[in-house]
Amino acid sequence: MSDKIIFLDRDTTDRGDLDFSGLEALGDVVYHGITRPEETAERIAEATIVLTNKVVIGPDAMDGATNLKLIQIVATGTNNVDLEAARERKLAVCNVSGYSTDSVAQHVFACLLNLQTNVHRFAAEPEKWAESPMFTRLDYPIAELAGKTLGIVGLGSIGEAVARIGQAFGMEVVAYAREGSTPKEGIARLPRDEFFAAADVVTLHCPLTPETHHFINAETLCMMKSDAILINTGRGDLVNEADLVSALKSGTIRAASIDVLTPEPPPADHPFLTAKLDNLFITPHTAWSSREARQRLLDGIISNIEAFRRGEALNRV
Repeated sequence: MSDKIIFLDRDTTDRGDLDFSGLEALGDVVYHGITRPEETAERIAEATIVLTNKVVIGPDAMDGATNLKLIQIVATGTNNVDLEAARERKLAVCNVSGYSTDSVAQHVFACLLNLQTNVHRFAAEPEKWAESPMFTRLDYPIAELAGKTLGIVGLGSIGEAVARIGQAFGMEVVAYAREGSTPKEGIARLPRDEFFAAADVVTLHCPLTPETHHFINAETLCMMKSDAILINTGRGDLVNEADLVSALKSGTIRAASIDVLTPEPPPADHPFLTAKLDNLFITPHTAWSSREARQRLLDGIISNIEAFRRGEALNRV
């Protein structure tokens, strides 16, 4: 009998530009654009394989899905699945990692270049050029990346990709020295105070743990240069959001580019949205989402399911 594969939230990964033929060759696939919490149990009741990006799957939903064998998370993070409950019920759980490295690294510099060159502001005001008394406009400052210091928190695959691009721009790259971190050739690891004092740009690529929760806060922001830029494409809770708003308003740091908030989607009264700051660049969790990255994610899912059928534990969490 063919596997019944239920994708609970396809709309979170596909805008009609991905090739699903490989997945559909693996069984009878049912797609749901978005699934609300109260719909989850019913939708997975007959499934043998469930795909979920953000839909939470807990013990009650698992107990109602008597044919369920595999929960495939359509992401790297696993916090939307009760892993202990899955383990107790002998359900396999897989994720996919590494698919978005190039996409996130590209996004970091897309935002950083905007903040350094103000391209987005100039491009939004083409009519003002016609009003200029000279051949150019110098209304917004432009600065070069060459010679600046790029401070990276988290030298995993994404952090290393960001480092390579920074070096190509002529930046000096330093990394935050956490306990147990290993040296990287050509990248100095600096202790906390020295790291924040040296960096012209701080970019976050570390996991969210109890130690990194609100890693960026009033204290660490005050250690940074007054013309420094903060970039967060990691997790929203790496940053104390209220502290960052205060720092941007007071000029403690110059600017920030934020791709991840807490919660997501943010409420209308989220401090980042209500502050309406010119020096706060917000994108809606899109750093990971290039078409190529999303296709790699889907291809990774297919590989996981094929491995599972062969009795292999590929990307098993």
